[in-house]
Amino acid sequence: MTAVDFASPGPIKAVIFDMDGLLLDTEGIYSEVTQIIVGRYGRRFDWSHKQNIIGRGAGDLARYVVEAMELPISPEEFLAVREPLMRERFPQAGSMAGAEALVRHLSAHNIPIAVGTSSSRGSFELKTTLHREWFALFDTIVTADDPQVGQAKPAPDIFLLAASRLGVAAEDCLVFEDSPFGVTAAKAAGMYAVAVPDPAMAVEKYHHADRVVTSLKHFALEPMGLPAIDWARN
Repeated sequence: MTAVDFASPGPIKAVIFDMDGLLLDTEGIYSEVTQIIVGRYGRRFDWSHKQNIIGRGAGDLARYVVEAMELPISPEEFLAVREPLMRERFPQAGSMAGAEALVRHLSAHNIPIAVGTSSSRGSFELKTTLHREWFALFDTIVTADDPQVGQAKPAPDIFLLAASRLGVAAEDCLVFEDSPFGVTAAKAAGMYAVAVPDPAMAVEKYHHADRVVTSLKHFALEPMGLPAIDWARN
């Protein structure tokens, strides 16, 4: 996949990051656990299914998997079985290329930064086990189960709440997302959306993004009105 530019933003005053598959390499964990569960019923979970659930909230994801794979369990039962398997694996999640360096750079230059994730607060705490130090640099963390979030992505609630807590207007925010659903949420919030997709995802699914790039690493900040980062040193 090559980088694709669709529009140029005005000066950006704050940056909001998705987490799964964008800051942290958790998508493999989700795939492994989903296959363990569906495999019990003789099903195989592959990319044809995976591409349709990246970025969805837990309830939406469970409904899709149960229906698409015709599982003889309810979405609620799927999530109940999934929970302990996830909790066992989440603490080992690694970081995505360029994620920590970019977060540290923006924080050092006093750019307001937030996480806006479809994960629950409990899952967030487990996933960031190996990354407490640099996640502490975020000015605010908004999870899907935050009492002030009405709906998870693709609704804009998570991103709008993050912008509000940062004290920055939505139109002045840049969002980094890896999923089409997340890009939909960012655009519905009136924000500038940069997609960083899984390499297997078709770029056409990001037609609504303002920009599509292959990685956070080497992303040029200057055109956004943000302080330049020397990627050669990161």
